[in-house]
Parts: sequence; C-alpha cells; structure tokens
Amino acid sequence: MNFDRNVIQDYLINLLSTPSPTGYTDNIRKYVVSELDKLNVKYSLTNKGAILVSFEGENKNYERVFSGHIDTLGAMVKEIKSNGALELTPVGGFMMTSIDGENCTIETLDNKTYTGTIQTIKPSVHISGDEARELKRTAQNMEVIIDEKVFSKEDTEALGINVGDFICFDSRATVTEKGFIKSRHLDDKASVAILLTAIKYISENNLKLPYNTHFFISTYEEVGHGAKAGLPEHVKEFIAVDMGAPGPGQNSSEYAVCICAKDSSGPYDYNLRKKLIDVCKDKSIDYKIDIYPYYGSDASAALGAGWDISAALIGPGVFASHAYERTHMDSIVETLKLVVAYSQTL
Repeated sequence: MNFDRNVIQDYLINLLSTPSPTGYTDNIRKYVVSELDKLNVKYSLTNKGAILVSFEGENKNYERVFSGHIDTLGAMVKEIKSNGALELTPVGGFMMTSIDGENCTIETLDNKTYTGTIQTIKPSVHISGDEARELKRTAQNMEVIIDEKVFSKEDTEALGINVGDFICFDSRATVTEKGFIKSRHLDDKASVAILLTAIKYISENNLKLPYNTHFFISTYEEVGHGAKAGLPEHVKEFIAVDMGAPGPGQNSSEYAVCICAKDSSGPYDYNLRKKLIDVCKDKSIDYKIDIYPYYGSDASAALGAGWDISAALIGPGVFASHAYERTHMDSIVETLKLVVAYSQTL
C-alpha cells in the first residue's frame, strides 16, 4: 500500500486550521462533507451532527465501524468581568497550565469573531513577583484578554460577546522537514485525516470489502457521549481511531500505530485486538501495544451505551496529549495502513 503523504498532510492541516471545540463543530463538519462530496461517497448525518460514511460489502448483515472525532478541547465564556475580560469554563479535560498565554478566538452567536489571549489574573512578574509565579492555574484564576479597546463589562457586551460564546484555542500547527507535526488538537484530527485518506483510497481503488464498512466521524467525544448513539443497526465491530499516548512508563510511539489493550473503561476486546495485531504482522506494519490509565474513547462510549459490539482502540502516537501535542508522519501512515488493510480482512 502506497499512500501520498501530501494528501494526508493537506487533510490534516485543513482540519487543524478549522476551530471545532465540542459543541461548535458546524464549520469543520462542512469541510469534511465538502471533501466527501468531491469523492462522491455515500454518507449521512446524525441528529448530533456526526457523519457516517458507508461502503457496501459482501456481507450486509455484519457491519464494521471505524470512528474518529472532529471535536476538540476548548472553552466557553462563563462571565464577562467588570474590566471587560472574560472568565472561561473548560470544554473537555485539559490542564489549565497548558493554555496559559495561548492565543484564542471568541466566536459569537451572530457570527462575529474576536481574537484574544488567555492569561492568568496576575500575568506579570514585574507587578506580582512570586505571586504571579505561584498562582494556581485554575479556571477561576484565568481570563481572556480581548484584543479590543474594552474597559468595562458594557464595552465587551457592546461587541456582541455574551456568556456561552465559544473560545477556540489557536492550533499553532506546524510540520517540520523531518516529518514531525506539532499542533494542538492532533487528538483527534490526526485520526480524522487518516480516515478521510482511507475513504479516498477505498473509493478511488474500488476496494472489495468483506463487510459493510462505515466511518463514523463524531462530534461529542471529548465530553464522553460521541458514539453513544447513531451507529449502524448491525454493527458488530467498532474500532476507535484515536490518539496513542507515548510518554514516561508507556509503550506507545510517535512512529508506529498504537493498539490499546486497556484504558480507564477496562480491557478492549481480546480477539479483535489479536486480529489487528495479526494484520500488522502480516503486512509489516509497525505497531505498539499499550495501556492508558486515564483515557476513554468513542469505543468505550459505545460500550457504555449498551451497544453489543467487539471494540478496539488504535491510533497514531501523540506526545503531550491535551496540551501542545506532537506526532510524526510515520505514525500517521502506519495507522492508515492498518485501517485500510483491516477493512479488507474477514
């Protein structure tokens, strides 16, 4: 299997350039749908805004699903302060230290966009000294300073900003000459780029698939209910394509596909994991097996909702997850190889 890395990279950069915190995914869904329209593939939308791409296989009563999610971490306006700054409330689980000093955009209900910076309430050591250094990074101690001449709550409200508006963190996506991708939101846009490339490859090469095969692009994974509903009726296998988590004490890698044996929801299906590993061995796909103690996926969400499925979790290794992340194109390509190869496996 030969894949054009430029195709994957273009998908990924376009995805990373489109803000999509959980609950604010219309724009990125429109992008994904526009790419699917170019490929002339069959898809449908769920009430929650998930995208289900479907390929007919030889066995129509046994259905296989690969999932990825386009929603990301972000925040919302909780309060407009008396000085015109914004208190924020997190969307998704991240360390507040990871957004200290980050640029952002505020998206209003009437489609106005404003830029700003996330700072602590004591942002300057020249003013607060050790108090600035030692201030605990909590949501209550952080605020968004808007790039507008505002001096009061009324000034900010006059811009059209209100409680509940979304705050999107700048992705700061960059690709190095040696194939490293550094960005926020590689979780899970790296996997969505993989799935889009797999869809393109299957469609353009008219691959014969043994089962009805679906690609489920969810929109509420970061808050835990992405794949709890909207799956095909006869789904038997559900493979979440999400990030692997390399780091101290972990076996995952930024240069291989990572296969999760167990996360916070418990072990994934033993036989399905074995089948995925056998495909890796047969196709010379570089892989790592790992366990993630503080992790949940769309596969575990589907299991928790009561779907009677065999579930697995695979994905590219993403370093510094839920912060400013990094992966390598090798890991993305190895994951793509496994998705395409396994889609053709009985």
